This record gives sequence, C-alpha cells and structure tokens, in this order.
Amino acid sequence: MAQVTFVAVLLLMGFTRVCFAETGTVSVVFTKGGFIVDVGGGQGVLTFRGKKYPFTVSGMSLGFSIGASTSKFVGRALNLRRPGDLAGSYVVAGAGGAIAAGAGGVQLQNANGVILQLSGARVGAEVSAAVGGVTITMQ
Repeated sequence: MAQVTFVAVLLLMGFTRVCFAETGTVSVVFTKGGFIVDVGGGQGVLTFRGKKYPFTVSGMSLGFSIGASTSKFVGRALNLRRPGDLAGSYVVAGAGGAIAAGAGGVQLQNANGVILQLSGARVGAEVSAAVGGVTITMQ
C-alpha cells in the first residue's frame, strides 16, 4: 500500500509541476551579418506576471551566409516557472521550425523546457543556409 501511495504522490508531483508553468510575452530586436560565419546579437524584454525583465540575445551560425539583417520578433515564452528559466541556449524546436523561420517565424526551445514562439519582420538583405543556435542571458 505504501508503494502505491508513493507512486501516486510522484505522479501528482509531475502533473502539478506542469500546472504551475506559465506563459510570458517576449519582444526581441536581433541584428546579424556576416560572410560564411554569421554573428548576431540583440536585446529583448520578457513580460511575466506583470513585470518586465530585460535580456540580451547572442548567436552564431556556420554555413553559407552573405549579408546583414535586423529582425524584430514578438511572441510567447511557454513553460515558464520563473523569469530566469528564459536564460540558456536555444535550438530550433519541432520539425517545422526551420521552414517557419524562413517565413518570419520560429519556435525555439532551451534545456529548461522553455519554448519561444516568435514571429516578426526582417529588415535588410541576407541569403543564408546556415544552422546555429541562440543564447539568452538575463540582465
């Protein structure tokens, strides 16, 4: 009986952890440019529980790339428990992420389980077949 109760408590803890996750809104301005190696960076703001939390974004990709661009993204940060969960390295999440990125939107995920769903406009000219990641640091 004690084992059944223990398993039930563990399952409940797993479900309640998901229930406490919240969604925040994110706005980011990201500028990048390069030839072969793209380097970029920018700044953004997370709005979570009525407060604003600034952060910096940096990224690098390696592959065929020529040009420069500035992108202004807005979207949601899913699975947040606290603002610091936003920090970390992100990779494209989901099979459609790379395709969506070309259309002005992208979905990224970090090791904390935070998913960024961002969309926005790009200003500038860039031809790219590069693959890389993005790192967010809270200020």
